[in-house]
Amino acid sequence: MNKELLDRLRIVTEEEQLILNGQKDVQKDLYTKDKHFIIDSKKMLKKGKLMDIRPHTRFIHFPRHKHNYIEIIYMCSGSTTHIINDSTTVNLNAGDLLFLNQNASQEILPAAEDDIAVNFIVLPEFFDHTFSMIKDENVLWDFLVGTLKHSKSMIDYIHFQVNNILPIQNLIENMIWSIVNKQPNSRNINQTTMGLLFLQLLNYTNRINRSDPSMQAQTIVFTVLKYIEENYKTATLGEISDMLNQPPYAISKLIKKHSGQTFKNLLQTKRLNQSAFLLSTTNLAVEDIISIVGYDNTSYFHRIFKNHYRMTPKCYRQHRQSN
Repeated sequence: MNKELLDRLRIVTEEEQLILNGQKDVQKDLYTKDKHFIIDSKKMLKKGKLMDIRPHTRFIHFPRHKHNYIEIIYMCSGSTTHIINDSTTVNLNAGDLLFLNQNASQEILPAAEDDIAVNFIVLPEFFDHTFSMIKDENVLWDFLVGTLKHSKSMIDYIHFQVNNILPIQNLIENMIWSIVNKQPNSRNINQTTMGLLFLQLLNYTNRINRSDPSMQAQTIVFTVLKYIEENYKTATLGEISDMLNQPPYAISKLIKKHSGQTFKNLLQTKRLNQSAFLLSTTNLAVEDIISIVGYDNTSYFHRIFKNHYRMTPKCYRQHRQSN
């Protein structure tokens, strides 16, 4: 990270100075009025803001808490130890990212002076613009962002170990720099940058920490979704099962549990989304598009397309072009 920016984040805050002067406990009233210690976005964000950052409070054990927003923790330097949902220990090292949705509980062991982490406080609606960046709808994207936005997600946290992935590091640092320096148009800049960050992360689902047994299952789900994204024309459950050395029924059960959909439905959704994208952005004949996305039965494609979009492919193209 840029030294000047890191030095600014290293400055001891008033809260931290009180701790260094002998205060034994975290001042909960700075974070919430809730007796169960659910940190309140209204305490963390100025009125009207959808996203902001604050350095993690060092020098003290930060007790178990939850958030009523999405939290993204970026480790700028050093390391911190987080206990998620009372049972899972996650060690963040410099360059790591930890995503927490509203289901997750967290406590953090004391951080030293050079253990500098930045907490992104993000309201779910911040991602609305981020979603709009994806013209070709993406089942992997939907699952990743949906995991964070939806309070009933099966996944409470995601730990990306991406310290040596330069574009990801640059995008995060750009967002931090924009907020610290109060850059004009920072909301639009940061929503766009967040979208680019997520697009990059989709390429590095293999960097999700698998040390927690529960994350091993989630990693398989990400692998299957990425397989669908990259091989939707010819993808089959049997092929990905062989690749993962897992029986098809086990893959099916896992996909259904974590995404709420079957492999067949996810594959069909991707093919239909891709066909809609091609109808909107190219002059390819409908018959050619049907073949490109992996179907050889024209009447079947027209039937499922109309069921999904409530109009024929031809009408869909005309509607999109007129808008």
